Amino acid sequence: MLRIRDLRKAYHGAVVRQVLQGIQLDLAAGEYIAIMGESGIGKSTLLNLIAGLDQADGGSIRLNGTELSALDETARTGLRRAHMGFVFQAFHLLPHLTVAQNVTLPLALNHVPTRESRRRVGAVLEAVGLAARGDSYPRELSGGEMQRVAIARAVVHRPQLVLADEPTGNLDPASAAQVLSLLRDEVANRHAAAILVTHSSSAAATADRIYVLTGQGLQLRGGLPE
Repeated sequence: MLRIRDLRKAYHGAVVRQVLQGIQLDLAAGEYIAIMGESGIGKSTLLNLIAGLDQADGGSIRLNGTELSALDETARTGLRRAHMGFVFQAFHLLPHLTVAQNVTLPLALNHVPTRESRRRVGAVLEAVGLAARGDSYPRELSGGEMQRVAIARAVVHRPQLVLADEPTGNLDPASAAQVLSLLRDEVANRHAAAILVTHSSSAAATADRIYVLTGQGLQLRGGLPE
């Protein structure tokens, strides 16, 4: 479903800083992987490239056979809205919208009819244990609850690929474990693929495979480079 070949990215300033090189990855529908690595090694940059939020200097990223570099910005935005979901460490919920309104956003952007949208939002809030909090605002929720809302928002439009960037970094251990279990279940139930970027070994252990990002590429933990 996702195929990455020879991906590289550098930042050009007074000094050129090579961030990613030689990245290879194959990810099938239903697979859930974790990527670990030192701070500043390029984990978030890799997610941004996969999402089409940034452009690589070379290499290939294909989502279901579609080469991202061949798309213009409008087409990349459309692909991202329709086929990807995001979970971030900082939640990124809109404070002036209710829980239900925050979760509805991806459906509105994809022009899902109102009746179907309400049905999906109700179902996903039930799945994440927040059916009674649809009218609440983010400021009224705990950190764990806000992250559950973020997961609901990431999967409500049934994306093929979920990208999670340090989603438990602001949570206590109990909330983190609950959120990771929920994320894995929601991805599995929708037969999506997921990439979890994390510093936490316990978080990474919930994945099917663990990769370590180095200056030479992705190293499969316990195996050969991808």
